[in-house]
Amino acid sequence: MTIGTPAHSGVWAKTSDLTLLRQQLLDLFCNLAYQEGDFVLSSGQRASYYINGKQVTLHPQGALATARLLLPMLPMDTDAVAGLTLGADPIVAAVSVVSAIENRPIPALIIRKEAKGHGTKAYIEGPNLPEGAKVVVLEDVVTTGQSAMKAVERLRGAGYSVARVISLVDREQGGAEFYQGVGLKFEAVFSIREIQERYKNL
Repeated sequence: MTIGTPAHSGVWAKTSDLTLLRQQLLDLFCNLAYQEGDFVLSSGQRASYYINGKQVTLHPQGALATARLLLPMLPMDTDAVAGLTLGADPIVAAVSVVSAIENRPIPALIIRKEAKGHGTKAYIEGPNLPEGAKVVVLEDVVTTGQSAMKAVERLRGAGYSVARVISLVDREQGGAEFYQGVGLKFEAVFSIREIQERYKNL
């Protein structure tokens, strides 16, 4: 039976075993998001595989597992989670909802790629936070690191403090080294090698 069918929904909803949740999320990435072929990435690079993270982060069990795994990775003084639209939108929303359920409410911010063309013409959507608020940037897949860096720059430009980026998947194509070079802490739930190894075994 495929993971994520209704028969599994109760297990997904109730388990607090992060090791089990991580394995279930890994299988979802392999079953739904990972494809092999010839692809051009947003970075302009060509690749023999592609990961469509939204196939997982917009999946009900995938969103829940994502949030439950990411929430404990956030420093306790985190004031908000944020990410660049569109890939990070379901992630920050899910983390924010689960944080409220866990009595640790953390607002979500969405960073536009272009300023809104009306009203306040803002780049950042979400609650207004005090200057210096500590924000963690979330991402679905990191390749070179440039996408999440746009969010970091917008947030810092708004007066927020950003010191950490967390991704669901690290493609291991320079992103981690890039973040280290600009003084950002970087973590990923999965490496591409782990996903590929699991994919071959399914």
